Amino acid sequence: MTAERKGKRQPGGPSQARGHSTRGRILDSAVKLYLASSSAEVSVAAIAADAGVFPNQVTYYFGSKDSLFIHAAFLALLHDAKRVESIGRSAGSPESFRRNMARTALMLPSMPLVVRALAVGTSRPALAAVVDQHLNLLFRQSGRYLARILNHRDWEVERPLHVETRTFWSAAFGATLLSQAGVTGSGSDVDLAGTLTVRGRSEPGS
Repeated sequence: MTAERKGKRQPGGPSQARGHSTRGRILDSAVKLYLASSSAEVSVAAIAADAGVFPNQVTYYFGSKDSLFIHAAFLALLHDAKRVESIGRSAGSPESFRRNMARTALMLPSMPLVVRALAVGTSRPALAAVVDQHLNLLFRQSGRYLARILNHRDWEVERPLHVETRTFWSAAFGATLLSQAGVTGSGSDVDLAGTLTVRGRSEPGS
């Protein structure tokens, strides 16, 4: 029995910790290289070299390059979302909150990556679950953030929080996609702020 226990990999042991560390390094390197590239064409070899691992470890931990790209794109967005939250907290009125949130979201460096990640997930049904997992995480975190803001400022929204956050991010992704597609115009032509219904309790319609 003792020999059998020694031969088994215990949950939470050194091997598992090394695995998490390796996976984290690969993901961090992918985020850095994808953000630095003008296109999504970053090789697995380049990511592995930056992370200090072998190329086959990239596919071992993420299954495929496309899967890693989706993970990296959404991780970059979650990091960028902290900037949006910080700017939102500094807003002194519902109007400035809506305006600042919209303007900042459209300027996030990670937005083009996420739009491409959504396209990859659409073209690869096997990766749809990965996209769905990350979108739901983004929506949940955004909902919790908005709930804290509303409670702290005594503001309100006209619809359920999950509808508010999904509508906002969906519109932001759409505006980014149109920009990438070369549609004439700019982010200022899209009323992203208008997708938010945040208002003070004393404002008309409350």
